[in-house]
Amino acid sequence: MEAIRPVSRTLLRDRAYLAIRDAIVAGEIEPGAVVRDAEFAELLGLSRAPVREAFSRLVDEGLLESKPQSYTRVTPVVAADVRDAAAVVGAMHELATRVAVPRLFAADVETMRSANERFAAAVHAGDVDAALDADDELHDVLVRVSGNRAAAATIARYTPLIRRLERHRFGEGGNCRSAGLHDRLIDACAAGDTDEAVTVTAEIWRGLAALADEPDSPEAPPATESEGGLPADAADDDAEPATGVDH
Repeated sequence: MEAIRPVSRTLLRDRAYLAIRDAIVAGEIEPGAVVRDAEFAELLGLSRAPVREAFSRLVDEGLLESKPQSYTRVTPVVAADVRDAAAVVGAMHELATRVAVPRLFAADVETMRSANERFAAAVHAGDVDAALDADDELHDVLVRVSGNRAAAATIARYTPLIRRLERHRFGEGGNCRSAGLHDRLIDACAAGDTDEAVTVTAEIWRGLAALADEPDSPEAPPATESEGGLPADAADDDAEPATGVDH
């Protein structure tokens, strides 16, 4: 069968990364929780090798921390890290907006309006997942149209650090983003007013950075050697994926 080919290890690594990242951002794996490559390999139906690679990437991105030969655990939500991430991501969105606005088509603006309608409805309903998905779709229009791959990659890397805090604030009954600000952004885009669109984008991201100035959640206690979590670089000879699961 010509259409059936072996699944690349890169795909398995990325699958593991996305699954674990999303669980951390959603709070399904809480700050301070020790993670073990063998456990997640079983849960994901993969070998330990791609899970270890995913752990290493998540350590690099600040969602996990590892002490060699001792533990790998989920990092606490640290205000300074969120502020730094919001500053970087905000700058990339401003750059993308400045480039994208003159290139937008009417269909792009309508996509943004539709996303904002879903965002407002989700916020009203208290549906954090739907709200953040709609928010992503709205802003992704500008990132996509800008065509700046470096900006897109930077946004993808650092947004999860911000999302963890946003989800926490939503869970406390807060509203992290404003449909009204989105309306202003969309109106500026529709009018081709690049300066106003950039100004509103900056305002949106300043608001997100301000979340980090609110009281932090209690940080997790230090992990101990006895917790037995496997570090991201633990030795493992198992290089082949489990069969019948990845699809």
